[in-house]
Amino acid sequence: MSAQTHNSIFQNHVGTAALGCPVERSSTSSSPEANSAGVILSGAAFPAERRISRAAVLTLLTLVFLVSTAFGQAMTKGIMSPPANMRPPRLENVGIEQHLDGQVPPDLTFRDETGQTVKLGDYFGRKPLILNLVYYNCTMLCGEALAGLSGSMRLIKFDVGKEFDVITVSFDPRETPEIAATKKEDYVKRYGRAGAAAGWHFLTGPAESINALTKAVGFQYQYDPKSNQFAHATAIMVLTPEGRISRYFYGVDFPPKDLRMGLVEASQGKIGNAVDEVLLYCYHYDPETGKYGAVITNILRLAAAATILILGGFLLIMFRLERSLPRRAAGRITT
Repeated sequence: MSAQTHNSIFQNHVGTAALGCPVERSSTSSSPEANSAGVILSGAAFPAERRISRAAVLTLLTLVFLVSTAFGQAMTKGIMSPPANMRPPRLENVGIEQHLDGQVPPDLTFRDETGQTVKLGDYFGRKPLILNLVYYNCTMLCGEALAGLSGSMRLIKFDVGKEFDVITVSFDPRETPEIAATKKEDYVKRYGRAGAAAGWHFLTGPAESINALTKAVGFQYQYDPKSNQFAHATAIMVLTPEGRISRYFYGVDFPPKDLRMGLVEASQGKIGNAVDEVLLYCYHYDPETGKYGAVITNILRLAAAATILILGGFLLIMFRLERSLPRRAAGRITT
């Protein structure tokens, strides 16, 4: 890899939000001091043993990113948001910063898949919601995230449009309701349950609304004009019926157990049953992992209570049997 190629990798024009917003530039030093103190990537004038292959450099960057992410877990509330100065080049503005219990602005204006102007507040007030941010022309993560969400929703008994709704919002202001309608048709068909079309909404909107929404939920991303793509993380947010952020679930594969418990908890008792209440007593949400984990002390308490009830019932039965034996014996003697 030549020095010119190396510098070009890190001198990309990046945007920190929707198109048209302020952008940043990053670069690396090409000074002699930097080269003498650092790793030599172009080694034509040096012995072969001092050259570092491109694969080794990529491996090193990957290790740095993993270490940075792990360190970020200890410093932030979300595993997807290590500090910006610890993120890899070209990903400085990419991450998720949790805003648990934050209010999603209800007055933000978008257009639904039919082209009708709507406000986010139009979907509030009735049932819990799942919010996910994608862009419809994404060739990689967004399709995987939508497929993963659709698959997880198929594995829980709650129905979209009945117990909860889904709001999918494009963070690319260039996309249109026609594109949103195509995506909706595809994923509603994959989900395959009646009534889903009325409860799964695919929105597009202007940069101002997109920026306000992504800021409110802590969704950080950046645009690369060279590739005409967005760099972004993936997550879904579970909202209360009033539009407050209750839970974050990361990645493209969302465990059905976690998704169900997140919806039950966000519903504030409007959906779910006694079994869900027991599970929520035994499993608590961990913001650092974005998952529900077992609470050992609560499980032990529940087990102890169950043991006491079983033993109490057994002793009660034995006591009644003991009291009835003399009467039975007297009856046999009389006869």
